[in-house]
Amino acid sequence: MNTNNNVYTVIYTTVVCVLVAAVLALVSSSLKPKQDANEKAETISQILTAAQFGDKSEWQKKGNAAVLDFYKQNIAEAVLIDASGNKTGELSTADATVYGKSELKAQNYNIKDGKGMKLPVYIFKNGVSVVPVYGAGLWGPVWGYIALGSDLKTISGAYFDHESETPGLGGKIKDDPAFRAQFNGKSIDFNDPKAAFSIVKGGAPAGKANAIDAISGATMTSKGLSDAIDVWLQAYKAYLTKNPEE
Repeated sequence: MNTNNNVYTVIYTTVVCVLVAAVLALVSSSLKPKQDANEKAETISQILTAAQFGDKSEWQKKGNAAVLDFYKQNIAEAVLIDASGNKTGELSTADATVYGKSELKAQNYNIKDGKGMKLPVYIFKNGVSVVPVYGAGLWGPVWGYIALGSDLKTISGAYFDHESETPGLGGKIKDDPAFRAQFNGKSIDFNDPKAAFSIVKGGAPAGKANAIDAISGATMTSKGLSDAIDVWLQAYKAYLTKNPEE
């Protein structure tokens, strides 16, 4: 075959592209189980951090197996609830099944549509319950977890993450322990006409139990996270305010 003509060039290019695509697909397929395992351990370490079972950096050092083992030993149940606060299903605690970012994103759409909600609640043996939040920051999604005491009103911890917020500013929702520490001991107030919980630019009013200070210089990220928290708490309202004897 004449290697200088156009037909050869087209055939050669096509074969190379097919081979490269096949190799990439094979590599992606072989790595997927490990990627899924890493994502699950990452999500669980965030839940455990919010629940005050240690710091996320500590869980990273211990490794995936330790994270999953601790979760399985300490989780009582993981339930799915609907807009009426009723249990509609469960997530396997034996398999340490949790909602990742993609599931939270899907439920965020369901919350906005007002239907089809199946929201997770992670209930630990020590009485702490953890609920997720998801929304939009300045440059991309923000999400996280809020831990509640047995009264389902008092906040005992929180952890947040993001994809692309500005380091040193909006990125502090993840990187600054002092920001997260503000949540400890605060409470949810569904009687507040503005928000069940809010992150306030310029500082929360003195004595306000359901608000914390926003991050200086990160107004949009703080507002995005504040909105996400309130939207998701409102979605959980029926569950969080339900009479335990019902």
